[in-house]
Amino acid sequence: MPKNKTIKFGTDGWRGIIAEDFTFENVRLCAQAAADYLKDSGAADKGLVIGYDTRFASEDFARATAEVICGNGIKVYLCDKTTPTPVISYGTVAKKAGGAVVITASHNPAQWNGFKFKSADGASAPTEVITRIEKNIGKSSVKTITIAEAEKQSLIKHIDLAPLYYNQLKKFIDLDKPAGKKLKIVIDSMYGAGSGYFKMLLKNSGHHIIEINAGRNPAFPGIRQPEPIAVNLDRLSVKIKEEKADIGIATDGDADRIGIMDENGNFLTQLQVFALLALYLLEIRGQRGAIVKTITTTNMLHRLGEIFDLPVFETAVGFKYVAPVMLKEDALIGGEESGGYGFRGHVPERDALLAGLYFLDFMAKSGKTPSQLLDYLYSKVGQNHYDRIDIEFPEEQRQAIIKRVGNNSPQALDGSKVVKKDGFDGFRFTLEDTSWLLIRFSGTEPLLRIYAESNSPQRVETLLQLGREMAGV
Repeated sequence: MPKNKTIKFGTDGWRGIIAEDFTFENVRLCAQAAADYLKDSGAADKGLVIGYDTRFASEDFARATAEVICGNGIKVYLCDKTTPTPVISYGTVAKKAGGAVVITASHNPAQWNGFKFKSADGASAPTEVITRIEKNIGKSSVKTITIAEAEKQSLIKHIDLAPLYYNQLKKFIDLDKPAGKKLKIVIDSMYGAGSGYFKMLLKNSGHHIIEINAGRNPAFPGIRQPEPIAVNLDRLSVKIKEEKADIGIATDGDADRIGIMDENGNFLTQLQVFALLALYLLEIRGQRGAIVKTITTTNMLHRLGEIFDLPVFETAVGFKYVAPVMLKEDALIGGEESGGYGFRGHVPERDALLAGLYFLDFMAKSGKTPSQLLDYLYSKVGQNHYDRIDIEFPEEQRQAIIKRVGNNSPQALDGSKVVKKDGFDGFRFTLEDTSWLLIRFSGTEPLLRIYAESNSPQRVETLLQLGREMAGV
């Protein structure tokens, strides 16, 4: 059977356009490849968890995956409803499964869907595992049985992972008797799998929860894509102001990424949130441990590392690079610029729900609003601002862009000396005043991303435009 050339696994699994390349035939090819991997690695007898998000036909793609996995004689734990990725990740650990498949395209626009593979520890599968699965595609014939037949053979169990997850989070947060100020919270689940979860988790908290963009709508109406960044959160900002709420929290399509808006409806960047979550764990909870960050995240973490005498480790973009370092170093927190943060003692994977609970606990116990917390952070580490621009480009220009940026070695940017240029993941320019500019291609979408962090919004904008000029786009 020839390998399907349209299936390429990127930073976090395979994603494609529904009905164009993300088809039932291709999903079954991926499922067979995953089954072959489980058998080859000796994990087949542990079974596989399969979950899905709210996208068009996600439950049908999940069932098709289950039919193939069961067709290979491997037991399946099939989620009985749309389920957030972090809940599935923890469920993989709780059920001692050999891994998980999640049908989701996370934050991508509505026409996309995806096939994520999680390892037995609930983390994004490392590169060597993804490579093995990708190489298996088309190597063996697809074996499949119906769900009804799988049920007869006791190869499938329909499961609700929410209760297991709820009990897990109670180890980190007292969900029944939370301390501190009672808050009015607006939740924007972006029509995704996180819908209803904060209401469930905080049902006994005394907090007042208002949810918008709840329930399932695969078109994500009024939202460019279910990514919790400022451009997609106008409704959340308006609702915060209307309700005079204390905070707004948004989760992406599969609820592994979080976005925070303050009491004035202003967006806190993912880098600010990362630093605030680290500060919360260090100060409010008194914990200590390493911090793991991707290269696209903030220098504020290095400053916190200096203040609290903690190591800070840097990785390439993608949580599959963060997770192994978190495990090796028993890290306190790990995170990435996209708004995904993982925590010690939990699964080594992004969890927007636990991140949101931690942020709310920071507010409740400190008595501070999000804007006041940000000011408090700045009083310790100095002002830092960040932004990113995403640029679509014709694929045939990729090598030309790489060549232009690679050959460009400016001595200074915006009046500050360039002290280092590296190609660790893309092209990064570090300046004498600790500002930085990064130009790299997305691993999940056909986009060129340009990132910058500096001491003022104006300098960030200037650096971004300089990056765009360098790339020639």
